[in-house]
Amino acid sequence: MKQKLLFYSLVCLLLLCVPSYSQRDFSARPTGSGGVLIAEQASYDVKHYDLNLRVDPSEQSIKGVLTVKARIVKPLDKFVLDLDTPFTVESVALVNGKNQQPLNFERKAGRIWISFPVMQKVGQTVDVRVAYFGKPRVAPHPPWIGGFVWSKTADGQPWFATAVQNDGADLWFPVKDHPSDKADNFSLHFTVPEPLVAASNGVLRSVDKNADGTRTFNWYVSQPASNYVIALNVAPYKLIEDKMQSIAGDPIPIAFYVLPEHFDKGQELINKTKDYVRFFEEYLGPYPFRADKLGIAETPHLGMEHQSIIAYGNEFKYDAEGVDTLMFHELGHEWWANLVTAPDWNDFWIHEGFQSYMDALYKDRLRGSREGFIKSLPARIKNTKNVKPVAPREARTTVEMYMLPPDYTKSDSDIYGKGALVLNSLRFVVGDKAFFSSLRRMAYADPRTEKIKNGKQAHFATTDDFLRIAERESGKDLDWFFEVYLRQPVLPKFISEKKGNQLILRWETPNNLPFPMPVEVKVGDVTKRVEMVNGTATIPLPNEVAYEIDPNGWLLKAL
Repeated sequence: MKQKLLFYSLVCLLLLCVPSYSQRDFSARPTGSGGVLIAEQASYDVKHYDLNLRVDPSEQSIKGVLTVKARIVKPLDKFVLDLDTPFTVESVALVNGKNQQPLNFERKAGRIWISFPVMQKVGQTVDVRVAYFGKPRVAPHPPWIGGFVWSKTADGQPWFATAVQNDGADLWFPVKDHPSDKADNFSLHFTVPEPLVAASNGVLRSVDKNADGTRTFNWYVSQPASNYVIALNVAPYKLIEDKMQSIAGDPIPIAFYVLPEHFDKGQELINKTKDYVRFFEEYLGPYPFRADKLGIAETPHLGMEHQSIIAYGNEFKYDAEGVDTLMFHELGHEWWANLVTAPDWNDFWIHEGFQSYMDALYKDRLRGSREGFIKSLPARIKNTKNVKPVAPREARTTVEMYMLPPDYTKSDSDIYGKGALVLNSLRFVVGDKAFFSSLRRMAYADPRTEKIKNGKQAHFATTDDFLRIAERESGKDLDWFFEVYLRQPVLPKFISEKKGNQLILRWETPNNLPFPMPVEVKVGDVTKRVEMVNGTATIPLPNEVAYEIDPNGWLLKAL
């Protein structure tokens, strides 16, 4: 039996093929985003960003004007924006219609501290304009450690993009760099040399031809969006336009900005993507951003979930089942990250763990069974790091959540793989009906919101929100489950011992945390669910009858 299990485990190591779950060593660390929100930034709520940016690819430089409209929620006289250190700030002004009042400001590390002439009162709205220029940070390991990604097409034309999730949008424009504050909408104006095309979020309202041989692409994002998902992608793109009908009954416009030499491959990927959309809509509800578009832009980096303009750099590779795993994963983030957003990076797993679970679920759908997932389970568990909680209660930065201590130069895959395994175990505890309805209500809290497409469908959600949803849908108390699997790092140990004609089962948990996790046991040809009241159970076991613990691969436990 032991030899069989050892061989089984070795085979499973070869079957673990989801790249997002593996550790990466970057020999560098991101600049970081989020964390504890300072009082000066907690005192205002961003309503709108207007970014006017001119890019010189020959110099790899940018020159921009950012105007932020914000509502004051606590009295303040200092307005603080984040902006990366390579940039020079030319001026800051308070805008009132056509009038601009210059404001004093000070640069402190990666922030602009702006002084208002008088204290701003609660309920007031201010428009602050920042003019700046410089050479943005070049991404050393995009998309994980980001900045601008400068490249060339096969025929030598400029091809570049932004990728800043772990670092924050302050790597290329002034911003309140915290996930808790999404602007309601964005106006984006990108000026680039002809014949280049600037593909971005939202809807392209117009293209202005300028006298200096450049064009300005005017985009408008009508939906709330996180700062890091605002993206600039530039190349001599060809546009493939298509559409499909959403489960909500209205059309989803599709736009793929592809390199000219990949035009035919681009249409094939769109056809695949339509199948992916149907899968997500079946489980999670309508594609959220059909008022803007389902956009894709071919990029010189691997990929990122930029809202309504997914960055795609997977070179049209399909796995054995014919799935472009990168495209599928990033598309899923339109639900888990862009529709449902963690207000602090301590709940990063809601983006990555939930979507990693959907990756596995889709493969199960294609195979017609859970067999592939079950075979890969030992390798998936072995790949977990278990050095820090998947969902700590305290505020965290992207670096603290995505990277491993002590130097934070290696990635921590637990928000991906361990997060998916937690959901797999939760499905076993509550059953399929409650589990899948919990996912759906996490995506769309109220079935009526599935018809909404004006931006109000987008919302924040935390681990505690998901706990409440899962308890409501299942009618079960699940505090114990979330405490052991998500709030502390150590995996529980499962102990089984045969004594005479009995099988004694028990859980061991860190600090003796309560853990009444049920277990499936196969005795002979019969599989039954054993309830573990107080984390223990004893079942009869006839002599010389083979038994197997967890034959269907539900348990996340220490190996």
